[in-house]
Amino acid sequence: MSTTPLTPEALDQRIKEIFGMLAIDKRRLPSSQLNRRNVPAYVAEWVLDDLVQGDGPIEDKNREIIQSWANRYLPLPSDTKVIKNRLYNGEEVKVLTPVEVEIVLKKSIKERVAVLKLLGLEDVHIKDEIVNNYPDLLRQGMWGVVTLSATQKGVAITSFKPMQAAVNLELFKEKRAPFSLDEWRALLLSSMGYNPWDFTEREKTYLICRLLPLVEKNLHLIELAPKGTGKSYLYENISPRVRLVSGGNVSPAVLFVNNATGQWGLLARFAVVVLDEVQTLKFEKPEEIVGGLKGFLANGRLTRGGLYETSSPCSLVLLANIQLDQDQNPIQSPLVKELPIFLQETAFLDRLRGILPGWKVKKLGGKSFARGMGLKSDFFGDALLALREDVTVNQYVAQTLLLKGKKLYKRNEDAVRLLASGLMKLQFPHGKVDLIEFETYCVKPAIELRQLVWNQLYQLDAEYRQYDEEIRYELAG
Repeated sequence: MSTTPLTPEALDQRIKEIFGMLAIDKRRLPSSQLNRRNVPAYVAEWVLDDLVQGDGPIEDKNREIIQSWANRYLPLPSDTKVIKNRLYNGEEVKVLTPVEVEIVLKKSIKERVAVLKLLGLEDVHIKDEIVNNYPDLLRQGMWGVVTLSATQKGVAITSFKPMQAAVNLELFKEKRAPFSLDEWRALLLSSMGYNPWDFTEREKTYLICRLLPLVEKNLHLIELAPKGTGKSYLYENISPRVRLVSGGNVSPAVLFVNNATGQWGLLARFAVVVLDEVQTLKFEKPEEIVGGLKGFLANGRLTRGGLYETSSPCSLVLLANIQLDQDQNPIQSPLVKELPIFLQETAFLDRLRGILPGWKVKKLGGKSFARGMGLKSDFFGDALLALREDVTVNQYVAQTLLLKGKKLYKRNEDAVRLLASGLMKLQFPHGKVDLIEFETYCVKPAIELRQLVWNQLYQLDAEYRQYDEEIRYELAG
């Protein structure tokens, strides 16, 4: 444990000493203006560390270096025809772009082709060696610097330099040990892009809960909050394996599987899928969607019409805006009343693990964003996702946390344990926790999130009132 007073300067120094090159000053991304190029933080921070290493806001001379690099390698949508023209003229073109690989299996054709959506390029030839080296190209795709050239068969990727973090989970756990709990929680928040010094301890816990779907498989949440609390900020910047859906149409084919092509949907291909502002999304065939979601949320199985079936560890997150009164409490009762009607079905709500009370987090202001050292977003996101495989924590929680009452409800037990396991993985990844810390920082927040779901079910459907109204627990050992 550290005896150093918890100050921004002292914490920054400890982070640099312990994590070294895996840490970055979070002020550098906003001052670089790379975020104006619509590049996610997990890519932009990688670029910055490659071009202009250092601490503090980026100086003008280095900003010019970044801008020059961006102009060369980060094309705007209006540059698509310019790039195609350069290829037409026989030039090699290097760009930073997301790349996905599709498999074409037809009677006369069997090949792998790359899709570069930002450049409007499809059917791009890609070497088997590149695909074999980076299998995530076949899953959710990867960001990287590609070298393009025109051949007699069309456009080809001749080289690919991925934005790839190497994660040693045991090393990550070891590096938790030198930090106090307060320091580690501050590090988590800074790595998420928030300023830990601008939030209360309770608000910090709610913000950390936004990471739960990353560290646990099939941990499904809904966050209810007014606008301006940064609900989607984290998810669009933390990992390429997290997909934020904001606006547009959401169909069964998009979420589950396209029966016409056999192409699996988002829930099969990503670790976390986030539906942002669900009240404004356009859901096609909502009855089919909620029916498919109920099956998936219950057992992790994806199917549609019985034609295709698979399992998926994906976590689903719903983000919804709600209205508050003058005391900053929700106006509507029950809380889910502002959701689309088909998402208010109790059989659907029951399968969500918890409701995150985002209305209890203050709206983000200029001081709310990170102002010091944190972990690089690509490393941080991959480390969190790797924690999904650490079943020792789940075993500890199963043995230690017991729900008690006259008539227990099984889904409450499962949800509370999963939420508590996730909170332990986030705050105590090294496994060293006493019962008081476990209860304060893992169990009580888990109970609160699940109790909010249970309150809605209790209010909406008399069927649930045969069970205990309050979720109570005891700790063994």
